[in-house]
Amino acid sequence: MSSETALLKQPLAIANEPVTTAQSLAAERDQFGFSVRLFHHIEDVETIWRALEGQSVESPGQSYDFIKLWIQTRRIASQNQFFVVGYHEDRPVALMPLHRKTVKGVRLYTWFPGANVGAYSPLTDLMSVVAMSADMRKTLWTRMTSHLPPADLMYLRAMPVEVGGVGGIFDSLGTSLEFETLYRSHYSSWAECDQLQRSKSRRKHDRQQGERLDAMGAVRFEDVRAGPETHTIIATMFNQRSARFKAMGIPDTFVRENLVAFYHAAAQPGSGVDVRLHVLRLNGDIVAVRYNVVHGDKMFCLISSMSADLAIQNGSPGKQCLLRVMQTVFDEGFRTFDMGAGFTDEKRHWCNVQIPLRQHYVPLSARGDVVLGAHQLIQRTRVRIKANRTLMGVMRWPGQLWNRVTGTPSNHSSE
Repeated sequence: MSSETALLKQPLAIANEPVTTAQSLAAERDQFGFSVRLFHHIEDVETIWRALEGQSVESPGQSYDFIKLWIQTRRIASQNQFFVVGYHEDRPVALMPLHRKTVKGVRLYTWFPGANVGAYSPLTDLMSVVAMSADMRKTLWTRMTSHLPPADLMYLRAMPVEVGGVGGIFDSLGTSLEFETLYRSHYSSWAECDQLQRSKSRRKHDRQQGERLDAMGAVRFEDVRAGPETHTIIATMFNQRSARFKAMGIPDTFVRENLVAFYHAAAQPGSGVDVRLHVLRLNGDIVAVRYNVVHGDKMFCLISSMSADLAIQNGSPGKQCLLRVMQTVFDEGFRTFDMGAGFTDEKRHWCNVQIPLRQHYVPLSARGDVVLGAHQLIQRTRVRIKANRTLMGVMRWPGQLWNRVTGTPSNHSSE
C-alpha cells in the first residue's frame, strides 16, 4: 500500500473551531451541508491548518510555518490576508490561504509567495474531499470563492493535477490551463536512484567531471542546518545568482523584490521552517549551494547557485553538488526530492516523476473576465515559445547581444 493510499484510509481528527474571530461568509449550511467562514489572521486557523497539513503537503506553499513567516517578513497587512475555510457538517474540510493585492490596476486574490515555490493548492481533508461527488466538490469550491470582498480575479497559479496521489479534486475550481510541469525524484534509496537514473556512460561522465574538480584542490560537501554560518552561505548563494542573472542579461528578482531577507529568516533557529543547505566547497571556497526546505519525507529545493568563475566550470561544480545531494538524501530517509517547475538538464538526469501544473482562474468581475482571457493567451504563447528552440533563441537574443556589447561573459554551463 502506498503512503498516499494509506492516507485516504485514515480519519482526520479536527475539532470544531470557535468562530468568534471569523467573519461569516456563508454560515448557513446548503443542501450538501457546506458552510464557509473567513479569517484575517493566520494564527486563527493554525489548528485547522496543521491538521490539514498532516494529510499531504505538495509544496512549502502549503506549510503553516512557511506562510506565517512570509506574511511577517513581507509585512502583509491583516486586511489583505484571507483564510477561507470550507466546512462540511461544521467540520473543516478545506482551507485556502489568499493574499489580496493589486497588480497593474487589477485586484487579485492569489497565493502568498507567488513564483517563489514550485506548486500550490488548497489544503484539504483529503479523505473527505475524495469521497465527495463531483457536484459536491464543485459546490464546495464555488462557495469558497464566491463570497469574498469585491475584486477582479482569483489567480491560483501552479496547482498540481494530483495531490497525495489523487487527481481531479480541483477540476471544478474555476477554469484552468495546463502550463508547466513539476519535476521530482522519488526513490526508496540511493541504490535505486543510481540504478534507474544513471547509465554506464552517465556514471563515467560524472566520474570524469569529479576528477577534473578534484584536480583543482580539496573538495568538500556539507549539509548545513540553522546555525552561525548560514548567513554567510546564503549571502554567497545570492551573490552567485546575481552574477548569473547579470551574465544572462536579466534582472535579479530576489534583489528587486526584496526577497533575500525572507530566506535568511527562514534558515534561522526558531523560524519553524526546516531549511537544509547543501554546500560544495573547493579549497574552502563555496562553489555551489542548494537551498532546501524539508517537510516530512519530502525535500523541496527552492534555490540553487554555483560560482561564475570560468576557471572551475570545467569541473561542473553545480552538477557535482547535485550528485552528492542525490547520493545522500534518499539514504537519510527522504523519499521525494522536489526540484520545482520547468525543464532543465539536471531534471532530465535525475527526475523520474513529472506532475502537470495548472493555472486556475476564477473571474470576479467583468474586468476579471478580460484579464483572464489575456493572461491565458500569454501563458499559451509562453508554452509555445518554450517548446520551440528557434523562438527561444529569438527571445534570448537581446540578453546575448547585451553581453557582447558590455563584454559580460556568458555562462556556458548547462547546470
